[in-house]
Amino acid sequence: MTATARPFVHPALFYRDEQEYLAGTVPFVRAALEAGEPVAVAVPGENLRLLEAELGAAAREVRLLDMREAGRNPGRIIPGVLRAFADAQPSGRRVRIVGEPVWAGRTPAEYPACAQHEALINAAFEGREVSILCPYDAVRLDERILADAHATHPVVIPAGAAGERASGAYDPADVVARYNEPLPAAPDALVFRFTAETLSQARHVAVAEGARLGLTGTRLEDLALVAAELTTNSVVHGGGRGEVRVWAADGQVLCEVRDAGRLADPLAGRRPAARDQRGGRGLLMVNLLADLVRLHADGDGTTVRAWLTP
Repeated sequence: MTATARPFVHPALFYRDEQEYLAGTVPFVRAALEAGEPVAVAVPGENLRLLEAELGAAAREVRLLDMREAGRNPGRIIPGVLRAFADAQPSGRRVRIVGEPVWAGRTPAEYPACAQHEALINAAFEGREVSILCPYDAVRLDERILADAHATHPVVIPAGAAGERASGAYDPADVVARYNEPLPAAPDALVFRFTAETLSQARHVAVAEGARLGLTGTRLEDLALVAAELTTNSVVHGGGRGEVRVWAADGQVLCEVRDAGRLADPLAGRRPAARDQRGGRGLLMVNLLADLVRLHADGDGTTVRAWLTP
């Protein structure tokens, strides 16, 4: 069976300029429209405008999303963008999505989450009639990112090429493991160690520190929810105790929770919750609220760090 014959298709499209970008993405979108297949485009705003102009009136039939906003946190993209669109479509028809989660300007803190996201797409959509085309700027992105794209995509379309080929470097599990990196220490953070008995106090301490560091209004409410969900997870799944840290860096407020729990499911927090599902929404909610979420898990436990911009 060739890569294109599989139910789920996940090619990486490498492009060097606007012409190659349009040559690779527009036929993909038009083929979906001609086949009556639902199609969405989630790419950075400048590329979204480029595609919209090229599609003309046909753009009205496409779900258009600015990935800089919808996918600012890479952990939000699978549940909040890709699955949100695919799951809303009638069964029996292939769904097509152009998704560009990596662009020049992604920060060093964001990129590991981007690479893991691209790797986890394969498990999230395995066996489904979905095609997700992921463009990569072969000029502005560094070689490490381009090499990772070969490891996270079973199929690649080289820059300027007319067709696709199987990736000989495909190994998404290695990418997930490789970017399971220890997170840099925060020496100036407020630290509060909590148990089930002091869970409420932990949340109040985190929110008070967030307010002191400049969060207000909705963003302070978001921090309250993030802290509540992460600390509750520690009590329920992480050995009944943990520690929460809150600090500011680079104009953002960070909230981190560490515990002795083992996170066995790499897709935790990336699956949409079923309507009748009880529990299991904590990490998903954190992904939907925060501007970035990074995780590190090892034999000593799990650390979850969330970034919020005032």
